[in-house]
Amino acid sequence: MRATGRLRGPYTSRVETEELNRLIRSLNAAGAGERLELVRGDEPGTGSPAAPAAPGPVELPPPLVALLAETVRRGATDLLLVPGAPPSVRLHGRLEPLPGEPLGPDAVRDLVRPTLSAARRQRVEAAGSADLSLRVAALGRFRMNVHRTQGGEAAAIRVLPKRIPTLAELGLPASLHDLTRSARGLVLVTGATGSGKTTTLAALLDRVVGEEKLHVVTIEDPVEYEHRHRKSVVEQVEVGADAPDFATALVAALRQDPDVLLVGEMRDEATARTVLTAAETGHLVLTTVHTNDAPQSVHRVLDLFPPGQQTQVRQQLSLCLSAIVCQQLVPRKDGGGRAAALEILIATDAIRAHIRKGQLHHLHNEMTLGRRFGMVTMEESLAALVRDGAITETEARLRASHPEDLRV
Repeated sequence: MRATGRLRGPYTSRVETEELNRLIRSLNAAGAGERLELVRGDEPGTGSPAAPAAPGPVELPPPLVALLAETVRRGATDLLLVPGAPPSVRLHGRLEPLPGEPLGPDAVRDLVRPTLSAARRQRVEAAGSADLSLRVAALGRFRMNVHRTQGGEAAAIRVLPKRIPTLAELGLPASLHDLTRSARGLVLVTGATGSGKTTTLAALLDRVVGEEKLHVVTIEDPVEYEHRHRKSVVEQVEVGADAPDFATALVAALRQDPDVLLVGEMRDEATARTVLTAAETGHLVLTTVHTNDAPQSVHRVLDLFPPGQQTQVRQQLSLCLSAIVCQQLVPRKDGGGRAAALEILIATDAIRAHIRKGQLHHLHNEMTLGRRFGMVTMEESLAALVRDGAITETEARLRASHPEDLRV
């Protein structure tokens, strides 16, 4: 579901403390009284793959628009709405409360419920959380996760940049573009939540769309970066709106003559199986998993399958894997944002052999010996950032999987 909001009056610029207080007080005072509802156009249906009707525009609650405006004004990446706490934003990786009163459970509910379609409300009730994207005039697009918590309902809202950044702007090496020049194979971009995986994928895909004449299909939950048609033709599928799940969307996409597939997350066996098959059979597939280093990433893919199938999956993965890029965002020493630390594994013959034999403990050593192939360990990347004065040694040690390698 995509929603639009209208900025009015004080929401077009800085939202003052008293204005935020007034809005939050009015929400808290509503209590069990009259609820805020959709003004128009709730999304019908359950998100079946049979092209659900397009939702009409949704009028966001003015207090939510105000909070989003303040988040954007501060240059923050996220807005958290949690019962019992004031609205808080994440700035340079650190959480900071906005000036204002704590939100009551009913206040949070009244802020987030109007953004949800009927299908997503059901998903929150049944599964405990739901994802969606919002579009607010003059502010841009946002990714929103609504979830249940002990105090009621809460929301985490990510600000999506209005344009796709380049690798240089992200502080990433231009050599990463080489990973997208292959006609087929699997590229895994991994890291913890909030480490910038989606942004890195968007930057990689932007080169493909701008320079190559291909058919690109993205499958995401929700769609975060919007790619316009350039040299490539781009189709963007949103799970929950255009398809019921990743696996179904991916199977359908394989019938649509794609050259490049971007899968937002490999989170279950059915999706992983189709991803591996697609990467083997002439497609370039970019996807993510939530892990902190390359060996863990291979383990995570294998763990999606039953033990009895993992030998076969190791064989399949060893043949189709092109590269694994693990990233972390580390606070800069000068407080001016965060620096990206990268671990890069390139699937050489030696790497493929270790994966096929299940000798994953050798992968780290292969990366330390594989600089001529473009491989970098996380410790080498962290050490380079320390030497350049970008981050402190303390921050580097906190993020190193092999502290002794970092010291050396």
